[in-house]
Amino acid sequence: MDLSRFSSNIYLNTINKGSVSWSSPSNIALVKYWGKKQTQIPENPSISFTLDNCKTITVLDFVKKETQDDVFSFEVFLDEIPKPEFHPKIETFFNRIEAYLPFLKQFHFTINTKNTFPHSSGIASSASGMSALALCLMSVEKQLNPNLSETEFIEKASFLARLGSGSACRSLEGDLVVWGTHPEIKGSNDLFGVKYPYKVHDNFKNYQDTILLVDKGEKQVSSTVGHNLMHGHPFASQRFEQAVDNISKIKLILESGDLEAFIALVESEALTLHAMMMTSMPYFILMKPNTLQIINRIWSFREETKLPISFTLDAGANVHVLYPEQYADDILKFIQDELVAYCQNGHYICDKIGFGAKQL
Repeated sequence: MDLSRFSSNIYLNTINKGSVSWSSPSNIALVKYWGKKQTQIPENPSISFTLDNCKTITVLDFVKKETQDDVFSFEVFLDEIPKPEFHPKIETFFNRIEAYLPFLKQFHFTINTKNTFPHSSGIASSASGMSALALCLMSVEKQLNPNLSETEFIEKASFLARLGSGSACRSLEGDLVVWGTHPEIKGSNDLFGVKYPYKVHDNFKNYQDTILLVDKGEKQVSSTVGHNLMHGHPFASQRFEQAVDNISKIKLILESGDLEAFIALVESEALTLHAMMMTSMPYFILMKPNTLQIINRIWSFREETKLPISFTLDAGANVHVLYPEQYADDILKFIQDELVAYCQNGHYICDKIGFGAKQL
């Protein structure tokens, strides 16, 4: 795909200052992306549910610099507290996207951001955070170039978000988003996420995701480190082939509404992700004892009740409990009675499928 489509050479307007704000959700991958090439290109395609309640809200204030220079000028606040430790990541992001947003060095930016969920605890805060920031920057570009179409805006925002955090490109739209080239998904590509374009059975409409916060602390290993460990991994090529096959399978599942097949595929994907970490060098176990307790309780409950409850995991200890809305009463009671005890301080988040980012 021609990258020149994302370049901005001519701006019709000039602006001196302003403020823009977006909320952007996290997402939970059903078929996981794990392993990437240079410039945030995925080794395999992935598909995710967009979440609704777990989101980042970012306000971007900008003012034109009095003296033009060749440096990025910005400050970052999380929950109104200065976060200089975020500067290297933002600096790297700006360096990657400057070729596509040539106005970046012309302004001083103040980035005020907050999450509705614990930062860096395995709920893809980088996905929601980077997508929200990319959308804010695109809103600045929209002011400079009002002729930008809605499609161009969202595709470029997803493209930019990917350069900050790979999975961030799946957070802009919903309810299902595909990222990575797959022969059976129309429009799929490695550069930005695309809204899943095919029929989805009613079984998967308004699907629920209750996130059990087993460990709200910093992750043991960053996603960047984890992805890099797939280089030279003894099972990498088989994993990438498995993911491609699973996209084909989940396409059929989403159309047919086969909940049993959905459960088997999604749980297998979650465990495969963690198996890749356990068999890398160096190796990591990201699950905690309570993660395993929860998984086993879910399996027992499903066997006893035949209810379509399942789990998935990101690169951390927390458990995403997935289930159709029509079974919410029984499954939430089970979660509260039996699973909350395994959560840190009894904390969990009730979420569901969402439909993407919103300008505020």
